[in-house]
Amino acid sequence: MSGTTGIGPVEPGEGTHGLELPGPAAAPPPHPGRRRAALALAAAAAVLAGGGYLYATRPHDPPPPEVPYPAQTVAFTFLGDRVTPPGAPTRSFSFAVRMSVLEGPPVTADRISQPYAGLSLTETPRAPFRTKAGTPRDITITMHVTDCATVPKDAGLPFLDVTLRNTRAIQVQSFILGTRYAQHLSRALKVACSNGR
Repeated sequence: MSGTTGIGPVEPGEGTHGLELPGPAAAPPPHPGRRRAALALAAAAAVLAGGGYLYATRPHDPPPPEVPYPAQTVAFTFLGDRVTPPGAPTRSFSFAVRMSVLEGPPVTADRISQPYAGLSLTETPRAPFRTKAGTPRDITITMHVTDCATVPKDAGLPFLDVTLRNTRAIQVQSFILGTRYAQHLSRALKVACSNGR
């Protein structure tokens, strides 16, 4: 037996053609409406992503400034003598001061006092009272000498202690009212303790 044997594909003979099998069906071209919708979704996603980035990286506004302490915004000014209210005890005298709030929220004066033993104080209007920025309040202070032996003969730097309150804090502040107040107080104390009223 003669012949050649081998392993390999059988080659078609002359004049023969191989069997053509159909390939996978080509996808139909996309519908124009679907393409527009896909593009719109992609654009919207890009806009949202960009907007989120811009929001996250934008400069933040600084926080609003803190409300100042009440003692930083209030001023007291001596105005001069006032008529002593009727019914005041003997050895009493009156004067007026002006409370001004220079800035910020309203300030409440919870209490007004003075440092000298032998001397008491009442105010009109009675504390607590509230004062707004730009609207000064005049206060009549009436002092009553309870013990002439313990009041100062000459008040050098007399002051009023005022408890102040605003939305930030409560503080006790001493207000020195100046030379005119010192002279007025010294003179009034001498008159009260020498004349009985």
